[in-house]
Amino acid sequence: MRTLISCCLALLLLPWPAYADDAVLVFTRTAKFRHDSIPVAVDTLASLAAEQGLRVVHGEDSGVFTAEGLSAFRAVVFANTTGDVLDEPQQAALQAFIEGGGGFLGLHSAADTEYDWPFYGELVGAWFHKHPPGLQSARVTLHGQGHEGVQWSITDEIYNYRRNPRPWVQVLATVDEAGYEGGTMGDDHPITWCRPMGRGRSWYTGFGHDAAVYADPDVRAMLRRGLAYASGASPHC
Repeated sequence: MRTLISCCLALLLLPWPAYADDAVLVFTRTAKFRHDSIPVAVDTLASLAAEQGLRVVHGEDSGVFTAEGLSAFRAVVFANTTGDVLDEPQQAALQAFIEGGGGFLGLHSAADTEYDWPFYGELVGAWFHKHPPGLQSARVTLHGQGHEGVQWSITDEIYNYRRNPRPWVQVLATVDEAGYEGGTMGDDHPITWCRPMGRGRSWYTGFGHDAAVYADPDVRAMLRRGLAYASGASPHC
């Protein structure tokens, strides 16, 4: 009896898992190219999330993508994922999570992920097409929510997308192709955007290839906005 009581007390003293009131899943599984910046991205997201009272759970096991597994999180971040990282039941679980009120945040090569899943194409907003060689500097212009017209520069790998997502999303930032080589989207080149998805939310930025950009205060400010929106802490993205 004493042994049983001791075991019960020990179980009561174990830490409870984080539930949807404070946890964000940062998923970094790759099936194609793997970015060296992934560890820095995870650390940055953990730091920024902590500022908002959120806890990051980092993983690469797609087995968490079930109704029960995702119920532990307010939002899911695809941080430089690539390729086909979820099977069909896992895709269905993520779709139900988003449409039921969960949030999604995609970084950089999240747009180079799940090309054969139409819902994901809408969730991320636009799939990756190609990018100019190397790292290049570009002028960024912010849009909306008191940021209209604010500009700053960034050096990163700058994606071209298979479509301009503007008809389907709220564009938060564009890049000026006149300032670098290899842009193919013309005068309107969105690089960061958001949208509602069912009862949930989606936020994406094309920045995040180079580890150095995660120390950029402008990028960090943008990611704060993305986390607040994806987690449901702010109705504005």
